[in-house]
Amino acid sequence: MAKKQKYYTVWKGKTTGVFDSWDDCQEQIKGVAGALYKAFDSRIEAETALKGNYWSYVSAKDKVVNNKPSAEVVLNSLSVDAACSGNPGVMEYQGVRTFDKERIFHRKFPLGTNNIGEFLALVHGLSYMKKHGLTQPIYSDSVNAIAWVKQKKCKTKLARTAETEELFCFVERAEAWLQNNTYTTEILKWDTENWGEIPADFNRKK
Repeated sequence: MAKKQKYYTVWKGKTTGVFDSWDDCQEQIKGVAGALYKAFDSRIEAETALKGNYWSYVSAKDKVVNNKPSAEVVLNSLSVDAACSGNPGVMEYQGVRTFDKERIFHRKFPLGTNNIGEFLALVHGLSYMKKHGLTQPIYSDSVNAIAWVKQKKCKTKLARTAETEELFCFVERAEAWLQNNTYTTEILKWDTENWGEIPADFNRKK
């Protein structure tokens, strides 16, 4: 099935207006502190929104996450999460835009743990934000991942075997990135109790 066309309204950026692709929108918000933008399903909606105020569009419908009030959520942000079928088991992680859950990146491994996935997702997010000159914060719901990133070390107890070798190569790359790079991206803890599941959640919980 073809991906549905979306239109992006930029109220605050290098150039304001309506853009037909995420790449074009991203060019306008790179490096702009407090950039204001939102995705719409039709050009008419996007153009109408441009004539109005950004906050009027996020104060009602969009200030609700999983049907719960989320006035404290920074919608202009990235959210990351991981899922694991068994622990260890098949593991994958992803990063999505918080305000519309549009996937930005995704990776999958045949064997891993949820904690490793959360760690890799967070580092991937930090690297992505720095590479593209974005200033938005990143949300993670993992206390362990946030701590590991601050310590610049993935403190997993998973054994390194032939089956996990590719995964550990990614872990080493992530640790090296943390050791060799500085970043200004703010890492925020997602408040699952009050806001529901993080937007990057894989929706597999029973």
